[in-house]
Amino acid sequence: MQRFKVTQISKPFFHSTEVGKPAPPQKLSKSYASVFKKWVVRGLKLTFYSTLAGTLYVSYHLYRESNPPKQIPQSSAFANGLKKKELVILGTGWGAISLLKKLDTSLYNVTVVSPRSFFLFTPLLPSTPVGTIEMKSIVEPVRSIARRTPGEVHYIEAEALDIDPKAKTVLVQSVSESEFFVSNVNYDYLVVSVGAKTTTFNIPGVYGNALFLKEIEDAQNIRMKLMKTIEQASSFPRNDPERKRLLTFVVVGGGPTGVEFAAELQDYVDQDLSKWMPDLSKEMSVILIEALPNILNMFDKTLIKYAEDLFARDRIDLQVNTAVKSVEPTYIHTLQGGQKASDIPYGMLVWATGNEPIELSKVLMGKVPEQTNKRGLLINDKLELLGAEESVYAIGDCTAHTGFFPTAQVAHQEGEYLARTLDKKLEIEQLEWDMLNTADETKVSRLQSEIDSKKSKLDKFNYKHMGALAYIGSETAIADLHMGDSSYQLKGMFAFLFWKSAYLAMCLSIRNRILIAMDWTKVYFLGRDSSV
Repeated sequence: MQRFKVTQISKPFFHSTEVGKPAPPQKLSKSYASVFKKWVVRGLKLTFYSTLAGTLYVSYHLYRESNPPKQIPQSSAFANGLKKKELVILGTGWGAISLLKKLDTSLYNVTVVSPRSFFLFTPLLPSTPVGTIEMKSIVEPVRSIARRTPGEVHYIEAEALDIDPKAKTVLVQSVSESEFFVSNVNYDYLVVSVGAKTTTFNIPGVYGNALFLKEIEDAQNIRMKLMKTIEQASSFPRNDPERKRLLTFVVVGGGPTGVEFAAELQDYVDQDLSKWMPDLSKEMSVILIEALPNILNMFDKTLIKYAEDLFARDRIDLQVNTAVKSVEPTYIHTLQGGQKASDIPYGMLVWATGNEPIELSKVLMGKVPEQTNKRGLLINDKLELLGAEESVYAIGDCTAHTGFFPTAQVAHQEGEYLARTLDKKLEIEQLEWDMLNTADETKVSRLQSEIDSKKSKLDKFNYKHMGALAYIGSETAIADLHMGDSSYQLKGMFAFLFWKSAYLAMCLSIRNRILIAMDWTKVYFLGRDSSV
């Protein structure tokens, strides 16, 4: 038999063989093996140093948060004799806390008044009732935030009842069970950041029958009601009308809160309840009702369509152009398209519509003639309250904004802007003090020019819309991002990862970031807790 040899063309991966003889095992050349080994070692080193750097970063920030430096105590005057201004902040929401974190609190005697002793990370509130995120993971004590500021901050756990813009006083009433008092708190500057409450549009029956999703207590109530309703429904036989009613969950409001809660609820049914109560989970239905023609009006139309299509796929019954006319203990009466009336039985009803002013805002509106808008407090382009421009500011959901939605993003930017403004105001007051305490006419003239220059540079508030995010279920999200003059739309799994990353970055402390990340990891591997 004629024998043939393999002709070598380039550096071989094989040894030459003859026909009829088995080929030896294929081996990488020494040069390729060494390169491969080198890259493996580099990868391991990179992983090690990245993990080490991340651990050191987290440890450092945890230490700094747990061991803040000594604060400058409050005093009646600065070293040069200039009187320290009394700054009173009403509220512990996004606007108030953003102001507190950004402000140099050593420049003012700062007092925070609020019945809520913690900051609530509201963007993730819809995730808490079903157990995707633990409620403790999205709260941060106000005293902890205040303790990490340069100057001492006093916190009063009380509710503001009245504001007197002329006397510059706030009437407060304690909410602590161990201590009760009613007193006046004096201020030089007042920041009203008391938020708003969920509007019912004066629809009869909402109060007493519906659950709201505005505070951490609301999330706790929804969770209790959800678990109790499911257990109650399981005691009825299949095809029983009462069982069907109890397993119908209605959410009213097509904004981010309503949409995200409906999505989280459907995730809980599909991913967790289906394992432990498979028959019952197939009978559960989630209905989302919106009076406008579509949900999520702040998003691009393509993203709205994507969200609506996903809801249809995930069996969330979306009813748009549907107005609720009245609420009864077991059903709601609706009007669809202004004509077709129908009754929807429900086991649990969550009301997640727009905002309306709280009682304090209404009291203040009644005292200041310039406050003519019933939707909220009117402010100018420097966030000053109309009718009390020299001493009172209003930020966040308690104001009647025009041109943008009342969101955490808006309140956050307002708080940071106001912190910069108050810092600049103190510089002007210092110059005015120096001018009053000098007899040199040349120096007076120079100081006056400097004061005029600084006053002219007090910027107007300029809101920069960065975009909007919303979770729509099945580990999917939508993102409508704005960067300069350009806008970008994201959807699907990548948008979901961006949604998670963005909210982690927005957290106030490394502690909250760790807790939220651990909650997400726990749910991914172990699922949600099905108990109260």
